[in-house]
Amino acid sequence: MQPTRILFDFFGTLVDYSRSRTAQGYPKTYATVRNWGVEVSYERMLAEWSATCLELDRICEAGHHEYSMLEAAAHFLPKILGRRSTLAQGEEFVDAYLGEWNTGVTYPDGITAYVEQLAGRYQLAVVTNTHWAALVPRHLIAMGLSGAFAEVFTSVELGRRKPHPQVYATALAALNAHPSETVFVGDTFEPDFLGPEAAGIRAYLIDPRGHAPIPADRRLTSVFDLASRL
Repeated sequence: MQPTRILFDFFGTLVDYSRSRTAQGYPKTYATVRNWGVEVSYERMLAEWSATCLELDRICEAGHHEYSMLEAAAHFLPKILGRRSTLAQGEEFVDAYLGEWNTGVTYPDGITAYVEQLAGRYQLAVVTNTHWAALVPRHLIAMGLSGAFAEVFTSVELGRRKPHPQVYATALAALNAHPSETVFVGDTFEPDFLGPEAAGIRAYLIDPRGHAPIPADRRLTSVFDLASRL
């Protein structure tokens, strides 16, 4: 059946980004923490933050649950404050951190025109794992693509992350779409290929080095290969 809807992963698919939580450089985030009177080294701040996120990832992995940036901050900040943090501190930390983390997000040349072209032929939606719901809509606005997508589904809003079946079922139901008329494209094997395929959605994987055990006709060098495969 000819597809009528395309579900896109976001980070690593429609935009390029750094997977590191600490490599971008976080002077503003560090200044925010120090302004609270905390005597902590920059290196320890980043190490504690990385360790906190990895621990939450481990806890959530079994059931594919999702945690928010504010939840992560609530676990992390007491470690360096030596006391319970406030919601205001969590919000200030998250705002500073995401502002600097986002410097690692870049938009591929030609992506806006390419997605607009697809939007003229298919109904598009984003289905992505993220710890902050506002991130993707803000990037879509910056890319000039906020009107190209019928829906944006984020793991933090759903409470589950890909590849949990609920994520794909929710997207299909909201779009009134049948799996057979829908395709999924992403860059991570289990969430973006095995998960959709298990839900009956034909999946394409961005896998330029050919590492994933998938059929050759489902492997993409980049998202720009998708149109010729549909």
